[in-house]
Amino acid sequence: MPLRPVRPSAAALAALLLLATGCTTVGGSSADRAGPGRELSAAELRAAAVAGADLGAGYTVTVMTPGHGDTGAGAGREVADVPACQPLLDALTPAASAAPTGAASASPAPGYPYAETDLSVARTADPRGGVYGGLLGYRTGRAAVLQTELETLFGPCAAFTSMAPAPPAEKPGKKAPIRTRHRLNREDTPTPGGADAALGFTLTNESGSAVLSQRAVLARIGPALAVFTTFGVATEPAAAPDEVIVRQQVAKLRAAQAKKK
Repeated sequence: MPLRPVRPSAAALAALLLLATGCTTVGGSSADRAGPGRELSAAELRAAAVAGADLGAGYTVTVMTPGHGDTGAGAGREVADVPACQPLLDALTPAASAAPTGAASASPAPGYPYAETDLSVARTADPRGGVYGGLLGYRTGRAAVLQTELETLFGPCAAFTSMAPAPPAEKPGKKAPIRTRHRLNREDTPTPGGADAALGFTLTNESGSAVLSQRAVLARIGPALAVFTTFGVATEPAAAPDEVIVRQQVAKLRAAQAKKK
């Protein structure tokens, strides 16, 4: 879900961290033996989204329409000044960078998911600890390629800037495009049980006087990526996503992929 605050109308996606019993660290392959899993249709991917019933009392899940509130494909897409860092921004805001409707589902360009489901999870016991997530379906092999590509970015993208389109102005020409400074730090992240691998990091947004931080983890489950994100500020850094949410979502995706059509 770059580092804009997540809005229900244009969800910035994101990351996945987890509780794992005896799981490997970032890039591990504890679940490769579970098999690659099959590609899920857009409807199946949506059905595989974690629900309140999966999490228990105190959790409220809202499933959102990907890109809701955007004016079209590419609307609001942030563009990195270092081209190598673009996959990182695209992975966190797939709805904004998606290929045109129709083209994505038939033959998406490399890096683009063919299907996406966005969700937000709130917990009564922690009103400020919302988790924003995305389930991204890729054609066979592309999720692994994208994850490998992201693994190489911690050196060249330790510090970079991006440019976002200006927000709609009441009068044309009143607002200039927004330039944002980012810092990227890797987070030691265990691979959730049932996932093939996981990658965790914190990305900061220093476009204004306040520093916004985004804690994210991407978990690969077969041909899909599950992404969950939390947000924070300098005085209250983003916390790791709730492990209960992550564990249940990984399990539900893996189970859906194992079902025969």
